[in-house]
Amino acid sequence: MKTLSVLICFLFSMTVTQAQKDVYLFSYFVDNGQDGLHFAYSRDGLKWEALKNEKSFLTPTVGKDKLMRDPCIIKGADGLFHMVFTTGWHDRIIGYSSSKDLIHWSEQKAIPVMEHEPAAKNSWAPEVFYDDQKKNYIIYWATTIPGRHTDVADSESEKGLNHRIYAVTTPDFKTFSETKMFYNPNFSVIDATILKRNGLYYMFVKNENPKPAEKNIRVVESKQAFGPYPLKTSPPITGNYWAEGPTAVSIGDYTYVYFDKYIDHKYGAVRSKDMKRWEDVSDQVHFPKGIRHGTVFKVSEAVFKGLGKM
Repeated sequence: MKTLSVLICFLFSMTVTQAQKDVYLFSYFVDNGQDGLHFAYSRDGLKWEALKNEKSFLTPTVGKDKLMRDPCIIKGADGLFHMVFTTGWHDRIIGYSSSKDLIHWSEQKAIPVMEHEPAAKNSWAPEVFYDDQKKNYIIYWATTIPGRHTDVADSESEKGLNHRIYAVTTPDFKTFSETKMFYNPNFSVIDATILKRNGLYYMFVKNENPKPAEKNIRVVESKQAFGPYPLKTSPPITGNYWAEGPTAVSIGDYTYVYFDKYIDHKYGAVRSKDMKRWEDVSDQVHFPKGIRHGTVFKVSEAVFKGLGKM
């Protein structure tokens, strides 16, 4: 009996130790994105602290406005960290760079995802996701092409913006597929992000419709990373406030979705165990002041310690 108790204590200790080794990073920007890439970290998904005294890790060099907004980072199958980002308000490109350690980055380059559409107004909030079934990367973002989609009521107050989600695929970030429609619901949609959990792919999106105002986060699911995703979404998973820029991560039994409460100038979060019933935990999360739209991802202790020395 004593031996069994010792074994249970040992296994519990190992589980706690392993959990403590999990480090979650949040890539984000501040202000308008001029100074580039910022990181915050957490070990529990609730309390987030800025690294490098809130200073930038990488300065933007591509695009007309040379911004680094909405930085999305994943660790690829090749062991590299791959980042895509919004380069400007009216660009038809998205920015890209890669790194082994999140400190030293490759030369930034512009991926001309919408250059073939001269009327395209923008290429906003790009994200990258590794499709482990097809062994390639999906890069997806929001674009408005005037007259291309069902009009949105009062879209003029949105400066004529009526977004849909487009995508390209790439095996190596050197060659890219043709740009394709990725998600085309009957509302203006922006800020898509994908999470794989229990063999299914969940895509969180912002309903951007202005009249009646939605400005909330919804979720759809598919058996494949590239979809198709159903055009009928879930009801809003966020509350009675305006939310954008969702990013999702699985921590223990929960899926957390963080988002920018951009009217309130603070971050919020919801979580769920079954991807259907969502609990608002905005009052439990703490983020650095001024944090803007970014993404959450897990890193090793070694990578984290390297960043901490900066």
